Amino acid sequence: EAHPEMLLAGERNGKILPGFDFGNSPSQLEHADLRGKTVIHTTSAGTQGIVNATQATQILLGSFVNAKATAAYIKKKNPANVSLVCMGLEGKESTREDTLCAEYLQSLLQCSKIDLAKGFEECKQTSGAKFFDEAQKSVFPTEDFYLSLETDIFDFAMCIEKDAGGMFRTVKQEVLA
Repeated sequence: EAHPEMLLAGERNGKILPGFDFGNSPSQLEHADLRGKTVIHTTSAGTQGIVNATQATQILLGSFVNAKATAAYIKKKNPANVSLVCMGLEGKESTREDTLCAEYLQSLLQCSKIDLAKGFEECKQTSGAKFFDEAQKSVFPTEDFYLSLETDIFDFAMCIEKDAGGMFRTVKQEVLA
């Protein structure tokens, strides 16, 4: 209310929050023009992981869409330790897609191979099955399954920083040419 110029995006149990501009659906945001906008984002799992990572030296947001750039950023920084934290379903239950993303990041960091196609098929049968359930289409559109599994389409890492007011913000770090 204090900042009507800002957009709100978020979900609980996959559903858009009352009064919010967007949920957490990639297909809702796919064609949104967010240039120059501030988006305040909250999720059942990911943002909870950020605020609870109190001992982390640095926090990165990793996903399939920026995995290669995230791995390149980590390699460039060359930290002594790297923790890949899968938030899963509400930070309480693992999901195949989050575990697969961590496995993919690990393979990129270790220069090893992983069968993503097989993993994506496993996602359809496990935690991603909700995207193919007609009864859940309004909350989990099928296109969101495919959009969230697009791989290495962005060339930047997403770093989390805390501003002077104590708010977390995402900062793009260009790493790939």
